Amino acid sequence: MLRIHFGPDDLGRVRLTPGPDPLAEAALSLPVLQNRWMGGIALDGWRQRTQRGMSPLMRPLLELAPAGMGEYLPEAFLHAEHGATTLAESLESVWALPQKVWTAELECALDHRPVPQWFGDLHTADRSAARTVDQAFRSYYDKALAPYWSQVTACVQADRTRRIRTAAEQGVEHLLATLHPTVRWEPPVLHVPCMHNSGFHRDFHDVHLAGRGLTLTPSFFWPHPTARAHSADAEAPIDLCYPVAHDLTAYQTVLAGPAGRGSAGLARLTALLGRTRARVLDAAADGGSTAQLARRAGVSPASASEHATVLREAGLLTTRRTGPSVHHTLTQLGQALLNGVT
Repeated sequence: MLRIHFGPDDLGRVRLTPGPDPLAEAALSLPVLQNRWMGGIALDGWRQRTQRGMSPLMRPLLELAPAGMGEYLPEAFLHAEHGATTLAESLESVWALPQKVWTAELECALDHRPVPQWFGDLHTADRSAARTVDQAFRSYYDKALAPYWSQVTACVQADRTRRIRTAAEQGVEHLLATLHPTVRWEPPVLHVPCMHNSGFHRDFHDVHLAGRGLTLTPSFFWPHPTARAHSADAEAPIDLCYPVAHDLTAYQTVLAGPAGRGSAGLARLTALLGRTRARVLDAAADGGSTAQLARRAGVSPASASEHATVLREAGLLTTRRTGPSVHHTLTQLGQALLNGVT
């Protein structure tokens, strides 16, 4: 067990991340893709579909984040700037990280496992290596995560809402006590299984927050709680990543296809409207604000607004403004078009 010790101020510094990060979820899904025992049968369908669609362009990612709970996952791709809603935004924040972060991460990686030459080049600001990884993540995300991103986002947001309610009604200590069946809260210490603890020395089992606080990061693909320290900033909060899906039904519901519609039907809708616009139309099935459509579709709010405007002008959406906010709903034509792809 990793024992996380809370000081007098740390309970007041427990935070929940605002939503799932596309890049972090992509990176966390890579070991799961390569190891059937991570996630088990619940992820078999997704794993097989993704493996069949892997192209040579994506192969470097398998070295970047190899299979196995004990392997080191590159920290830079797990700490994207909070608030990023698209893969492009997350990647942009990663490539803007200061060099000290890349240097510290390379030292951590070398402490855990041998790394290929291009991995070292990536951490020393080699543009060719960065371009290779950037393109690989974009291609992999489109294949492995984009078809399910609106459901992943909804699953994570539902968990976040429940956790916030727990903290508000029963206190932060009850939130920590009910975080996950394998996580144990014995005040003032949080016990977390040491399956994979990036940034911590292998023999180091006690962490004192000392005012740093703790960030709780829900994840759909990563199947076990994982604590991470920031290798380049000793004052940064500890990050505790925990799974939001606990059973076969939860995984199958999310990975069944956007809004429960079949992939063949969505492919036809994509051919008609384009991939992003089809996702925005699909995201509007239950109505919502521009920000909600953006989260469900996995695009930026600006992109969601642009596509909603086109869909509205085509008679597929209606938009009602109430003060500073807007609410989008499907028209009968939009609903009929969406129903026509099932």
